[in-house]
Amino acid sequence: MGSLIGELEARQAAVRGQVEELEGQIAALTVRLEEERGRLERLTVTRETLEELAVEGIVLDASALAAEPVGGGRVVGVQTVTVWREGMTSADLPPVYRDIVDVVDDAPGPVQAKQIVPRIGLPAQTAKIEGTRGKLKRLVERGWLDEQTPGLFTASARRRAAGVTGGVKSR
Repeated sequence: MGSLIGELEARQAAVRGQVEELEGQIAALTVRLEEERGRLERLTVTRETLEELAVEGIVLDASALAAEPVGGGRVVGVQTVTVWREGMTSADLPPVYRDIVDVVDDAPGPVQAKQIVPRIGLPAQTAKIEGTRGKLKRLVERGWLDEQTPGLFTASARRRAAGVTGGVKSR
């Protein structure tokens, strides 16, 4: 009877591990879904606004629309995270992204989203951790951070080479 109980416990542990993994994937997908819904909503509003302007006879210069905002570009309802370029500091980011970059820059080594959340003043809840993880991924895409190991974030090698840490360019 002992080996049967042991086998059941082993199977239960394996399934529990799979459940936890799937729950993590669902949480990550939920964050991604919300980001894409927000993106869809912004695109819809932009299209509708452009249609309204066209009806009013206002012609827009497409080259002006293609210009990338510098310094975090203040837009209502959207937080613009610009691509990192030489000379930029975390001060060029929206506040929550600035806080995240500053925490990563000040850390002695790679950090996880769950370590950053309390340091930026958020409760250590799954939704906040996943939201922060999404922001970390966006910062990686824009060249502010690196993710050499999945889930572990550091200042990007390009920023370190330029001597930019903690929002201040070091000499």
